[in-house]
Amino acid sequence: MSGISKIILKVMAKVLIIAPHMDDEVLGCGATIAKHVDYGDEVYVCVVAHRIYNHVFDKERNDIEMNHSQMAKKILGYKEIIYLNLNDERLDVCLQDIIIPLEDCVSKIKPEIIYVPFYADNNQDHRAVFEASRVVFSTVATGFIKQIFMYEASSSTNSFLPNHYVDIENYLDKKINAIRCYETESRDYPHSRSEQALMVLAQKRGVEIGFRAAEAFMILRNKWK
Repeated sequence: MSGISKIILKVMAKVLIIAPHMDDEVLGCGATIAKHVDYGDEVYVCVVAHRIYNHVFDKERNDIEMNHSQMAKKILGYKEIIYLNLNDERLDVCLQDIIIPLEDCVSKIKPEIIYVPFYADNNQDHRAVFEASRVVFSTVATGFIKQIFMYEASSSTNSFLPNHYVDIENYLDKKINAIRCYETESRDYPHSRSEQALMVLAQKRGVEIGFRAAEAFMILRNKWK
């Protein structure tokens, strides 16, 4: 099975990770991003919201967070990060505000593989991004999309029942190094966003499938033609 997966991944594909906030791309699929890049895929990250702190937008602090995201991008090695700069903590107010720019992003990139947040995340912004993404996938001419996966963001996701696992034993270090870039979002163990917690989760998901470390996903679409 691992040999078959490797053959599929070696065919260069366009990959899009849709992240509600800066750092969600690393928390949910940072090692998988690095693996896609290593296999020759062209990877993009679309960050939907800017960052607010104590419920207030601070441009200077948001610029620092954007710099952190660029540092993480460099470590993971992917092609481009797109910022939609929508309102943090208020993405659920109007889905159309997400749908319109996200349609444009998907139409321009034409990704074959997409990763989106889990539909039942505790965070309302995550749920809103999933719902908007689902609309985009049904309204845009999306015949180019072959696979869609939901990822788990360790600080927001419960009741996650994965049915797709990626062996990340050789890429976990890159994920940890990338999350270190997000200094303002890092927490001490046993917080779920701590380095140790991410390593424990990777080991847990690995044990579920027979890998030393894994990132886990739920399949929304898997088309083979």
